This record gives sequence, structure tokens and C-alpha cells, in this order.
Amino acid sequence: MKVKNTSALSKKVICTVINDMTTDQRMHRICDTLVDAGYDVVLIGRKLKDSQPLKDRKFQQVRLKCIWNKGFLFYAEYNIRLMIWLFFHRFDIVNAVDLDTIVPAYLVGKAKNKKTVYDAHEWFPYCPEIVERPFVHRFWLKIESIFLPRMDSVYTVSQSIAKEFNLNYHRAIGLVRNMPTSKTPLIQTDEKYILYQGALNIGRGIEELIDIMSEIDIPLYIAGKGDIEAQLKERVNFLNLHHKVRFLGNLEPEQLWFFTENAFIGVNLLENRGLNYYYSLANKFFDYVQAEIPQITMNFPEYKYLNSQFEVAVLIDDLNKASILNAISTLLKDSEKYSNLKKNAISAKKQWNWENEKLSLLKIYEQL
Repeated sequence: MKVKNTSALSKKVICTVINDMTTDQRMHRICDTLVDAGYDVVLIGRKLKDSQPLKDRKFQQVRLKCIWNKGFLFYAEYNIRLMIWLFFHRFDIVNAVDLDTIVPAYLVGKAKNKKTVYDAHEWFPYCPEIVERPFVHRFWLKIESIFLPRMDSVYTVSQSIAKEFNLNYHRAIGLVRNMPTSKTPLIQTDEKYILYQGALNIGRGIEELIDIMSEIDIPLYIAGKGDIEAQLKERVNFLNLHHKVRFLGNLEPEQLWFFTENAFIGVNLLENRGLNYYYSLANKFFDYVQAEIPQITMNFPEYKYLNSQFEVAVLIDDLNKASILNAISTLLKDSEKYSNLKKNAISAKKQWNWENEKLSLLKIYEQL
């Protein structure tokens, strides 16, 4: 029997995101955990033209529909709609997920004298698509500097980002890493393939992966959608690599897990295009560990630190094609290296899982 936190009983928590919630596994885990602890939880996001129907979950789900779907007008419209929705609904705690929902969460939360929480899934002003646009970068930094220090509680996904927030704003920052629930892989296919899972955005090494596939004996599976999907498919067409590269699109969590647990190698690549990428700690890193598959990732601070605890990955310093090709070739040809990384992943997954990590989340809410 689950023991509920008596301080949580009857407290209503509203979590605000700007995505359509369908594949947001981190928020599904967070909301489920809060419900199990006794909170009444609502997750609110947006509805897109191609949004899939929402599955029934333990918590309530609400989608806001916008006229605009990109650019400044979209952000303005969504924030106004979210502010109005929050104003007319009861809650005890509002959790702004990322910087693009912090303004309405803070303003309405304080107007109602309720607790406000900021959950930074990334260092938003330093995303590549933002940091490379000086005016937009300064705008989001200003939003962060105004509202982050005023939130009742703040937590983020990596120790590196937490340290930067603490240095910049002189306040305590919690750490809730994006770890999956414990899983046992059930290998259901003998096919060997390399798996990339995640958003298809610039600076994630996908173009470089495609370019070297003619020199790799096993195929590449790409799970996800994003801004450069069309360009990636054009690249595959141009290089005549249809037989070596397969696009899986956005997958439901259960479908994605099938491809993850059956993969031979996982890849988690990022170009150092800003501090958000450099300090990142992607959920796919831990997903590959739960699937017990060796992976290739970047020699960035978070991954370097974790790999020093359990060597589960081949670390590379850059996205040069030679670096990626050498790492893949090592895992394909060095069976002893591969076996050792796999054994280490089996050990690491016992510690790096949501069952352990959620205790940090619950402590944050208990202290509000």
C-alpha cells in the first residue's frame, strides 16, 4: 500500500507546459508521482493540428488551442490564454515548466497568494535557436532574471545548470534528473541497429550520423520529429541511403521502448552550441542505460561525471565524422569493450532510475 504524504492531501498542483503533452514522459512521471503522494494534479499544455488524442492518466489533462503556432505571436497568445485559465481555476501550487510558461504562472500564483515552482528542463536562454539570436537571447535572459529569483522553489535537470542558477541568482536550486522508471529489457529481435531518439533539431549530430552510414554495416533508426526532419530526409535521398536510415517518427512511450531495448548502440550527440547543450543531461542517456545498451555521447561535464561512476558510454569530444565513425566502429568490433559497457549499464540502472530520483521531487514539494 502506498503511503500518502499527509501534507499533500487535498493540495491541488497545476503543471504548465507549452507542448501537447503526448510524449512528455518526464511530466507524466512527475505528475504520476505527485498523484501517488496525495496531490490533486492538472497538467496543462496546448493542442496542435496534428495532436494525437490523450491517453487516460492518473491526473487531469487540459489542452489550450491557439490561433498562432510559432513565433512571438504564439508565445504571447499562449501565455495570455494560460494566464486567463489559471486565473479562473483553483490551485495551491503552480509549477511552471520551462521559461516559456513562467510569466503567467508567477503572476497568477502571486495574485492568488499561492506557491510557485519553476521546473527548468533546460537552460532556455542558451538553447541554440535562441542564443544565436541576440535580441531573443537577451529577452529570455531578462525574463529569467526577473522571475526565477522570485519563485518559491526552483529545480532543474542537471547539476551544472543548478550551479549556474545558484551562481547567478544566489538561491538554493533543487536537482531532479530526467530518469526513467526501472525497466527490464525483453529482446525481441536479432536485428542490429543504431538508435537515435529525441527531437530532430540542429546541432544533435544527426546529419553527421547520416553522412557516415555508407561506411557502417548496420542501419540507423531515427525516432522523433523536429525542425530539420525534412532536411534530414532530403539528405538521405541525396545520398541514396534509404536502405540504411529509417525514420520512425514520434512514438508512444511503449513503442519507443521496443526500439530502445532492441537497439545495439544508442547515440546521444550534441554540438557545443551554447551552455544549454554543454550542460545538458538528456533523458535518452538514462533510457539507454535502462535498456542495458552501450552508447556514444559527448565528453561534456554531466556525462563525463556519470561515466566516471559507471562507464556506460564511449565519450567523444566533437561531432567530426571521424570521431563518430571511430566510436561506432569500436563498439561494433571490440566485443570486450562492448560487453564491459553493457555490464556497467546493468549495474548503473539500479541507481539511475525514477524510483530513486523521485524522492528529490517529493522533498521539494514537502518543503513548500
